[in-house]
Amino acid sequence: MTPVEGPGRGLIRPALDGLVPYEPGKPVETVQRELGLERVVKLASNEGPFGPFPEAIEAIQQALAEGNRYPDGGCYRLRHLLAERHGVAFEEIVVAAGADAVIGYVCQALLDPDDEVVTPWPSFPSYVIDPLKLAASPVRVDLADGRVDVDALLAAVSERTKIVFVPTVNNPTGTMTPRDDLRRFLQGVPEHVLTVVDEAYFEYVEDPAFPDAIEDAVKSGRHVLALRTFSKIYGLAGLRIGYGVGPAHVIAAIRKVQRAFDVTTPAQEAAIASLDGPAELARRRSVNRESMGALEAVLRDRGFDPIGPAAGNFLFVDVGADAAALNDALLRHGVIVRPMGSFGAPSALRITAGTPEEIAFLAEQLDAVFSTA
Repeated sequence: MTPVEGPGRGLIRPALDGLVPYEPGKPVETVQRELGLERVVKLASNEGPFGPFPEAIEAIQQALAEGNRYPDGGCYRLRHLLAERHGVAFEEIVVAAGADAVIGYVCQALLDPDDEVVTPWPSFPSYVIDPLKLAASPVRVDLADGRVDVDALLAAVSERTKIVFVPTVNNPTGTMTPRDDLRRFLQGVPEHVLTVVDEAYFEYVEDPAFPDAIEDAVKSGRHVLALRTFSKIYGLAGLRIGYGVGPAHVIAAIRKVQRAFDVTTPAQEAAIASLDGPAELARRRSVNRESMGALEAVLRDRGFDPIGPAAGNFLFVDVGADAAALNDALLRHGVIVRPMGSFGAPSALRITAGTPEEIAFLAEQLDAVFSTA
């Protein structure tokens, strides 16, 4: 990015000069219109194929009647319910417009210029983008065979480190961080560092070795902020609502920088209505397990080798130097997947497990692309 010249010179903060903003994928309707396609499926954004719970849809509809009122800026009802559910204090819960918003707020609350943040890489871009916005320095630690290397993360921590991000399902590779690895990391990390454990895909994972950072770390007094979201298995990605659980002093600092009224009333009511659906969650986990198996089979049958075992609802596959070309070809055939350049993996694609019909369509279009190559 070229620094501003002329009258605007000096107006924009220098920390933003080299910052590349997050680029979301194109919506289905836009791709259909631009390419003249009759059918388009989106397998790009790790959304679940499920809509909101029926109870949540009813709650959203009822909330719309009060759309002339500001939402509950403190998310008091939802925070109380979450605190009760997790067995923590009300003061240890913050609700925001997605777990991603909590990442941004904790960075604002903790980071000064030249502070360091340690993150695995490739991983979720906000772990890098949000510190850069504040002129802090992200320290990227390479994955080991697609997995978070907690020992390498520990080795990268310095006196300047304020935050370490540990995704327990790493986006984009889909691999989990086992409980023993997280425990070993927390035993070694210095007290001046806040560990942010991103558990966005928590409800999908069935492996008994998968950690629960709230139970295993926050409630035992560790300096840990655990992130959860309603965007994934609960089907509320479009409403933007997630939360963090951590030490009261960290939550208080986040609340100081949080935007007023950043979580809408429909989002809050939908989340509350979604809390008591264990049978539906179990059904969705089962459907996702089958979809992940079908997606992996489609890719392996066509010569690809996705990283595994994947614990969430998506697969990461290195397709080589022609990743951009394959992504473009699939787009023109009506399949939206996620190129991984912005995640630090320019030769890879990330593909979400959709419905059986969507996965079958992906298979057809991969065959069509390769038949014309």
